[in-house]
Amino acid sequence: MPSLLTLADVMGTGHHAAVAAKVGPGKTVGVVGDGAVGLCGVIASKRLGAERIILLGSNRERTALGREFGATDVVRERGEEAVERVRELTEHGAHSVLECVGLGQAVETALAIARPGGAIGRVGVPEHDTTPTGIAFWKNASIAGGPAPVRAYIEELLPDVLEGRIEPGRVFDRTGSIEDVPDGYRAMNDREVLKFQIRP
Repeated sequence: MPSLLTLADVMGTGHHAAVAAKVGPGKTVGVVGDGAVGLCGVIASKRLGAERIILLGSNRERTALGREFGATDVVRERGEEAVERVRELTEHGAHSVLECVGLGQAVETALAIARPGGAIGRVGVPEHDTTPTGIAFWKNASIAGGPAPVRAYIEELLPDVLEGRIEPGRVFDRTGSIEDVPDGYRAMNDREVLKFQIRP
């Protein structure tokens, strides 16, 4: 049941980021963000055949789960240090970058780690509407994404959940009642909880 629930939210969103970033067989993928959407982006990237998946995140429990989902590398640094680390790992940057945070620094990092001709899938809700698109222009990189049309992806993702090929429901790490929702949101905001599940 938890994995089915993610198809209406985080798994569909992570998949949307991967599709927008043109993830495919043999590609190197950068995933910016170790939240539930970013971790589902790792699942989606592996499912779509990525050869290398670099997860950018600093929470050790979350990045450990990301490795179980298919991340081949973890970059804990932020900002320019993160960019340099990705360059060390890839030489030219990632073919596909999933931006799953929305904060200004995350967007800048995503643009910086994309290789020339690469693609960025943005699903992080923008903190501001001032994306520095000049970087993408000079790299000939594409930027796509937005609110995920999760219903459009259910038919494609559902068989993999039902057959146990993917387990996105593992992102739920706390369960509570409807009365606990405000506390659940606070805990997610404070990064004490990855994803809060409401029990019926």
